[in-house]
Amino acid sequence: MKTDVENFIEKSNQWKTEMTKLRSIILSTKLDESIKWGQPCFSHNESNIVIIQPFKAFVALMYFKGILLKDAKNILKEVGPNSQSAKRLEFTSPTDVVKHTSLIKSYIKEAIGLEEAGRKVEFKKKPNHVPAELKAAFSRQPALKKAFMSLTPGRQRAYLLLINGAKQSATRETRIKKYTPQILQGKGLNEPLKPKK
Repeated sequence: MKTDVENFIEKSNQWKTEMTKLRSIILSTKLDESIKWGQPCFSHNESNIVIIQPFKAFVALMYFKGILLKDAKNILKEVGPNSQSAKRLEFTSPTDVVKHTSLIKSYIKEAIGLEEAGRKVEFKKKPNHVPAELKAAFSRQPALKKAFMSLTPGRQRAYLLLINGAKQSATRETRIKKYTPQILQGKGLNEPLKPKK
């Protein structure tokens, strides 16, 4: 019987060979596998270590605490401007994955060691305040406030970063209006809305 991760890889339209090779390397380090956030995730004693992320231009292996890894070869890439802990390796071919096998394993072993030592990432505070425009929308529509407060912290943060990223009040208002249906359905920024009945 196939695992959820095997089914995920089999159903993927792209990067099957690369993901199969990555999974094989990761499992040789004795991590547990599951699907989290819709992608193959690997953990040690219930702590997330790495996740395979298929993108259009490449497939990535993201280390959740990549910022703490020594990365002597300086090949880990930043995940995005708002990520403070994760870093990733990017691959565009099966050969690329195989070439980095020993590095992938050594970084995983180091990441496991960090977890076992209880190492934590010290997060800097980000401008995640609730802007005046969103507070006003909450006053006008209490259901919106209730739905927003029910979202996971990660989903709330994504919306706040998007809204606060606008320099003008009118743009913040537009973004709030655009994403109100998403929030009311308990969805994240990029999650599809449920069809109306």
